Amino acid sequence: MEFYINGNKTDVTLENEKTVGDVLTSFAQTCEDNKAAVIGIVVDGEVVTADNFDQASEKDLNASTKFEFNVVTEAAISESFIHLSMLFEELANEMENIPVNFQSGKAQEANLSIKKLADNIENFCHVATLAHLFPETFKEFHIRGMEFNEFFNEFSPVLSDFESALENDDTVLIGDLAEYEICPRLRDIAQSLKKQ
Repeated sequence: MEFYINGNKTDVTLENEKTVGDVLTSFAQTCEDNKAAVIGIVVDGEVVTADNFDQASEKDLNASTKFEFNVVTEAAISESFIHLSMLFEELANEMENIPVNFQSGKAQEANLSIKKLADNIENFCHVATLAHLFPETFKEFHIRGMEFNEFFNEFSPVLSDFESALENDDTVLIGDLAEYEICPRLRDIAQSLKKQ
């Protein structure tokens, strides 16, 4: 039997597990005991989802059964939040400089900052979603006094306007939104992440 955790082969000793379901239950408990959560399961090359979990769980174990788990830890999320906090602080400065970059012919530099912004907002949303797996640790997650979803509902129209300005190559609007709308929100995100 083979076990992989986040792509790394791991030695595991079975106790009384007879079925795939026994192993999944036991592994989930081990993760919980170690402040970790399973975010992906593949058994014998088949992705296990909520839809096929019961069916996969009934299968008997054999010598060739292969388990692949993707796991996230509370500590990894905390580290990601610290990293993202610094990144958003840096990005806020870059957004503040976008108008000057466009005015001084540094459009390529401005565009790189914009791409970095898009990538890191997506990354932040992913990490924040994973943080919900640890509600006791990350329960007080507020930005500008708002819950995460509420903050992004308010931020989304700004990002949509920003996207439209980019499509229309409206550098004045891009600069205004970057400096006056996006920059302060990035600083707020950075401050909230520091408290996590």
